[in-house]
Amino acid sequence: MAVIDAHAHIGVFESWAGVSATADQLLEQMDKFEVEKAAVFGLDNDLVRRAVDSHPGRLVGYVWPNPHDPGALNLVQKAVDEWGFMGVKLHPLLHAFLPTDDEVGPIVEFMASRRLPVAIHSGHPPFSLPWSIGELAEKYPRARIVMLHMGHAHGVYIKAAIDTAKKFDNITLETSGVSMHSKIREAVERVGEDRVVFGSDYPFHDYSVELQKVRVSGLDDRLQRKVLHDNAERLLS
Repeated sequence: MAVIDAHAHIGVFESWAGVSATADQLLEQMDKFEVEKAAVFGLDNDLVRRAVDSHPGRLVGYVWPNPHDPGALNLVQKAVDEWGFMGVKLHPLLHAFLPTDDEVGPIVEFMASRRLPVAIHSGHPPFSLPWSIGELAEKYPRARIVMLHMGHAHGVYIKAAIDTAKKFDNITLETSGVSMHSKIREAVERVGEDRVVFGSDYPFHDYSVELQKVRVSGLDDRLQRKVLHDNAERLLS
């Protein structure tokens, strides 16, 4: 079964993580695990741009701004209008902001005007909890929000991610790093079969592990294809 990855990285991620990946390394893993396309982010947006330009059709660029930067909105607009990027990645924990902070609004409004997704890290207090992402979805109902990690490794946050996405139909859940494989099936059943997408979080997580969680989640073949391919294809088109 062909796979589309809604969450991958290139670049160097030091400090606590100590991982890195080049575009070639990502593509090698994609080929190994039959991943036809991946949304790719990186703290070095120019690195991502060069990778996307070198591998059209395989890598889909997402711009990663720091909303505290006065030039953040200009960067996002340039990435979309000039570079052809198809989404934005926000990391409230890394850059220390709440999803509903004033500096985030113009970025979300711009992406909503283009009907392009806003992928946002979830699962860690105090800045990236599912409830705060729900407040963002409520504040910007036209925004296409992808809650990355669907609460991550904390059972309470996973439940909150599913509950929040069920409440706001502009939220899609992404599976990388979720600690309970059964919650992927629960998300599909409760939130909707069109609103859960596979992500690897490469190189922070391994494709073999993240794919296996979907495959043992209890979803039948049709629903697995929705999660592993069709929903992300629609998201990235």
